[in-house]
This record gives sequence, C-alpha cells and structure tokens, in this order.
Amino acid sequence: MAPSISQTITDPSDLTDFVINKGNGVKGLSQMGLKSLPKQYIQPLEERMSMNMTKMPEESIPIIDMSNWEDPKVAESICNAAEKWGFFQLLNHGVPIEVLEHVKEATHKFFEMPAEEKCKFSKEHSSSNNVRFGTSFSPEAEKALEWKDWLSLFYVSEDEASAHWPPVCKAEVLEYMKRTDILIKRLLEILMKRLNVTEIDTTKEPLLMGSKRINLNYYPVCPNPELTVGVGRHSDVSTLTILLQDYIGGLYVRAETTDEDTWMHVPPLDGSLVINVGDALQIMSNGKYKSVEHRVVANGSKTRISVPIFVNPRPSDVIGPLPEVLESSGEKPLYKQVLYSDYVRHFFRKAHDGKSTVDFAKI
Repeated sequence: MAPSISQTITDPSDLTDFVINKGNGVKGLSQMGLKSLPKQYIQPLEERMSMNMTKMPEESIPIIDMSNWEDPKVAESICNAAEKWGFFQLLNHGVPIEVLEHVKEATHKFFEMPAEEKCKFSKEHSSSNNVRFGTSFSPEAEKALEWKDWLSLFYVSEDEASAHWPPVCKAEVLEYMKRTDILIKRLLEILMKRLNVTEIDTTKEPLLMGSKRINLNYYPVCPNPELTVGVGRHSDVSTLTILLQDYIGGLYVRAETTDEDTWMHVPPLDGSLVINVGDALQIMSNGKYKSVEHRVVANGSKTRISVPIFVNPRPSDVIGPLPEVLESSGEKPLYKQVLYSDYVRHFFRKAHDGKSTVDFAKI
C-alpha cells in the first residue's frame, strides 16, 4: 500500500521539497494514495468551481467547420466568435488527427518519466532558459497552489529545440507545431481583415506571431477536487492560443452574461482544436476582439492532459492598438504602447487573478 502523505511529509517545507525541488509534482502526490488534499492546495471559497456549478448555461462556445475555409461564412463565423465569445472550437482544421494523437501520447510519456528525469528540465537544472518543467502556476506568488504539472517549451529554432527539448516528446511536439503553422496564419489573416489590415506583411507577421511557446499540461487524479483548481481564472497573454485537449474535459470559459459567475464547459470533440483570443490581440484590436477568462477544474477520477500553443509577439515588440483599427473607426485608443516582455513579466509575477493583467496596458 502507498504511504499516506502524513507519513512522509510533515510540514510545508517538506511538501515544497517533494513537489517542486525533487520534481515529483502533483503527480507524485496523486500516486501516494492521498485521502485528503494537502492544505497548500485548498483554494479560497470564491475560487472553487463547485461554487458556480448551479449556474452553468446549456450553450457553449461556437463550433466552426473549416472544411471550406475560403467560404466567406467561415471567416464571418470566426470573427464573430472572436468578438463575442473570445473562444471557438474548430473542426476539419487541416492538422492531421494522427499528429494530434501522437503529441498527446508524447505528453503522457514525458510525465510518466521518473521524477529525477523530469527534474533535469526544472528551472535549476535545465540546459536552456527556453525549457522549463514545473508545477502549479507561480508557486512563489500563490497563496493556494494549483493542481497541475507542466513542461513549457519556448520555440527559438529547430536546432535549439533538437539540442535541449526532452527526447521523449521532442519529435512529436515539433511536428505538431509545424503542422499548425498554416492554420495559425489563416486564422490571423481572417481576423486581421475585419480590422482593415488587408495583408500580414513582414512587419505585421513578427508582431502577431513572432514567437511561440508550447506547454504540455498534466492534471493527475486529485483527492477533494472540489476544494482546488487545475488552473485558476485567467486570460492568456498571447495573440492566439491553439489548444488541444483530450477526451476528459474540464476547461471552463466565462460566459457572456451579466452574472460574473456563469461558466461554460468546453466539451472535448474528437479531432478538434480550441482557439482563444489572447490579451495581445485584444490590445491590438483596441478591444474589438476579446480575451476571455477561463479556468480548469481538478478531476477526482481521471488524469487529464492538454497541449496549448501560445502564439505571441516577440518579447522585443511594442504592442498597442493597430493604426489601421484606429484610422478606420475613428476610435480613441483604449490601451497604451507596451513592451511585450514587460507585459508578460507582469503576468508571471503574480498568481492567476482573472483579467487584471490587461489593466497594465490600459490608458
């Protein structure tokens, strides 16, 4: 029988050492046969998803079939979804199903490695600043930890990835990123046209999609899932996020209602990709496209994985409302010009706290 947490970890510093320093993550806690959740993971009442379960709407985010992506109706659906919902789900998007399955399998393989192997990619031991294995979101800043382990890979070049990314998942992740490139460009072209940006030229392309980060997220089975979260309330700092989720489900998006505590479940669909607008695109569109709060619940019976690709400006880019948006609409800018790396640094400096990061860029 697996030892109980009380037999092996007696104080908070021991838990930190086991989970973070030794690379066991919450996966290690999950495998110990916990009967109850360690207090470090118990979220305040207002952050627990169970508080809002009675307010779930029946509808969810739009589902868009991209079989004929040149059809003007498809473009209209994408833009409308980005304006109203900030989230939409794509079918027949052109990324082969086997590529999606392979990257999901590779994610499981990475997290199934022994703790000492995963620990080689932690902040203290990684051979590259662009490769990070960790747990929760920002343990130093959080009052309550999140029930999630992750591997974050910032893409610089094929050569850099080949040299430093974990061999157990490297090939599958690179192939997945490569196969999503065309889809990302198509989506941005469609979204930009509605903003009167007729062409994504050599200056716009780096601003919209000049850097990419991919995360492999792992949410192991959790005791008392109603007391914690997989990921807390936040919006992404990206231009767009392309999310692959498995069949388990658990992603919730804040609904467009007058009730701030209404959340919609995003049902997993075979072969689909979930797309959401990030803060950078909200800022560049002067608020026309919305980045929306979302969160992930913990699961008491099944392990869940997800694989988001964050499509971002380059760290050195300055983001603000695009001139074409202001000129065509005559609007005043809602946001100032902000160095993107400053914006991202502000986001990672604190715990997840809804949409407050965007205030950093408001005029």
